[in-house]
Parts: sequence; C-alpha cells; structure tokens
Amino acid sequence: MKRFAMAIAMGGMAVMTAIPALASTSPKSMNGFISDSKCGATKMVDAPECAKKCIAKGAKPVFVGENKEVWKIDNPDAVPVSDEGRNVKITATVNAGDKSIHVIEIKKTMGSKLKSKL
Repeated sequence: MKRFAMAIAMGGMAVMTAIPALASTSPKSMNGFISDSKCGATKMVDAPECAKKCIAKGAKPVFVGENKEVWKIDNPDAVPVSDEGRNVKITATVNAGDKSIHVIEIKKTMGSKLKSKL
C-alpha cells in the first residue's frame, strides 16, 4: 500500500512539474488578426464590423495567427475596440496547454484581415 501511495505521489509531482513548461514566461511576437470566439478563423473575408458586432453581442475576442491557429485571449480588456477585425502584431505570453495568450502589447499592421488561403 505504501508503494502504491508513493507511486501516485511521484506521478502527480511529474505532472505538476510538466504543466508550467507549457506556459511561456518570455513574451512572443506574432502576426495575425483579432476575431471573435464565435467565428474564429472561419470568416476571414468579412469586414471588421462582423467581429465588432459579435464581440459587442458577448463573444470574446480571440487572436488568429498567420497559420490560422485560434488563441483565446485571457485578458480581453487589453484589446482595443479599434483593433477588432484588424491585422495586428501582438506581443504576448503563450500558454500552449490551453491555447491562450496574455496580451502585453498590440500594434496595428496594414490591411483589415489576413488574406484567406481557402
């Protein structure tokens, strides 16, 4: 019984030490655009007003990277309304485990959205 309890404790410690490795503590810069949690990367050709409308109705802002990966933004108040639906360069800490980012800085880039490759 003691060996079993020890094995469980050691396994738990291994999992707990692996979880922080999924979260990046150093900021990372990425290019993409701000969309909404309802549409994500699916409506890339729509006007920025679509994202603004969905966010105004309660959808959360998300970041869509150049490779079309959708990232939850864990501090949505850091996203200005003027950036919704726009191309941006974002500096953030990344948590790959739950596909989320913590925004440090957002800079507008040219264009309204990335061009769709669909």
